[in-house]
Amino acid sequence: MRFAPAAAALSLVIAVQASVGYGAERDPAPRAAVLVAEGRAALAAGQPQKAIDAFEAALAVDPAYTPIYLDLAKAARREGLQGKAIAYYREALDRDPNNFAAIAGEGQALVEKGAVEKARNNLSRLQSLCGTNCAETRQLAATISQGPQPRVLTAEAVLPDAQVTQSN
Repeated sequence: MRFAPAAAALSLVIAVQASVGYGAERDPAPRAAVLVAEGRAALAAGQPQKAIDAFEAALAVDPAYTPIYLDLAKAARREGLQGKAIAYYREALDRDPNNFAAIAGEGQALVEKGAVEKARNNLSRLQSLCGTNCAETRQLAATISQGPQPRVLTAEAVLPDAQVTQSN
């Protein structure tokens, strides 16, 4: 009985310490941080494939750093790979279910893919979590109001089949 107050105080300190450690976002491994910076620079320079390569390398170095998934998703969306982007956003949401950027990004990728109703579900989830004045909520609402953009057909996609003719 004489150790009860000390044990209670010690367990309280451990519980508080554990909750603070769990909630805080940690820094990436140093090499992963360099690769993430390279990827973000490549994305800003309009080189999404180079950015994807850097982000995937960073993910191999530090697979527990969740923001890499958001960067990968953004680069995949720029490449027109909305399905892959949605998978990355969902991985980020598995790790942090209330990540506003992941919810909004997934919603935007869904709109780009044509799944506007599913994107509206993401919007209502964002509105319940952070309100209507949240930057992510406003951004997703604007994307939904624009609707899915028509796909642009490139000249390479409509090249006629080559025909081989024999000349005399």
